[in-house]
Amino acid sequence: MTKMPERTRVVTGGVDTHAELHVAAVIDEVGRVLGIESFEASTWGYGRLLGWMRSFGELANVGVEGTGSYGAGLDRYLSAHGVQVVEVVRPNRQKRRRRGKSDPLDAEEAARAALNGEASGASKAKTGAVESLRALRVARRGAVKARTQAANSITALVVCAPEDLRSRLAGLSTDERAALAARFRPGDLTDPGEATKAALRSIAYRYRQLDAEITELDKAMEPLVVASAPAMLTKPGVGPRVATALLVTAGDNPERMRSEAGFAALCGASPVDASSGKHARHRLNRGGDREANSALWRIVQTRMRCDARTQAYVERRTKEGKTKAEIVRCLKRYVAREIYKTLVSAGTPAGAGLARAA
Repeated sequence: MTKMPERTRVVTGGVDTHAELHVAAVIDEVGRVLGIESFEASTWGYGRLLGWMRSFGELANVGVEGTGSYGAGLDRYLSAHGVQVVEVVRPNRQKRRRRGKSDPLDAEEAARAALNGEASGASKAKTGAVESLRALRVARRGAVKARTQAANSITALVVCAPEDLRSRLAGLSTDERAALAARFRPGDLTDPGEATKAALRSIAYRYRQLDAEITELDKAMEPLVVASAPAMLTKPGVGPRVATALLVTAGDNPERMRSEAGFAALCGASPVDASSGKHARHRLNRGGDREANSALWRIVQTRMRCDARTQAYVERRTKEGKTKAEIVRCLKRYVAREIYKTLVSAGTPAGAGLARAA
């Protein structure tokens, strides 16, 4: 009697990531938990985790929580070994209230989200020029924040400085104050005026060093932006820094976004349905990447000042009774659509994968 060949069991994995240990769970096709185990957050641990998951059957995909932070290394490892990784958002808070919170439960929920399609978005590739831009942008953001703090400290010292020193610095810009303060030669520090000069000189050195660092980072980022999305820079209101924010949001693999509506939602520029009963309305989307949302806002503000088409649109919508805030929201949605189409275009390196997929 001929036997039917046994069908390979298909399993789904889920991982709750942490700094030192990752907790993994494996479930079968009907959601039964087959195993839960902890692994070290290292290349050696990633190998053990993958081998353990595959020991239960054919691995369909793995839901990973925190692919942009503690799970970044695991994401890269699994993708390099041909495993489909889906990005899982944090567990539902209502479920946490009912079932409690633990790492094994979170890993199990990640696996279930990957199995039922609730989590279906691919993670960012982190393997190209856009990931380089993201890293440089982190350094620039920190330098800008520190420069702002230094400028505020200079202003505070000038306000409380002795009159002769304050009169020399009061009418100058921050850059001019820093340039003058850097040339100070303080004397006896028991004199409050001389101590203020010493403090101003120290902060001025820091301010100018940070300013030079920001300029250097801008020069390093500009060719990467041009190489990643040259067509985007031709759009009105889109400069290198705005383009960088939008590229970092899209990632090196923009094909993970299935539609322009998805990109708009990712940027927090999509209207959210808030209808109830007889009332049909939409509300502002306060989710998404807020830095990308800010980049869209800057594009809109620039076009409202300088672009004739945008100005005509604003005038027409104002006559229809729309407020300025409502018009800006509509324009941000339009700009998101325009940027998405630019990323999709075959001439854009960042969107080449999207064009092939289409």
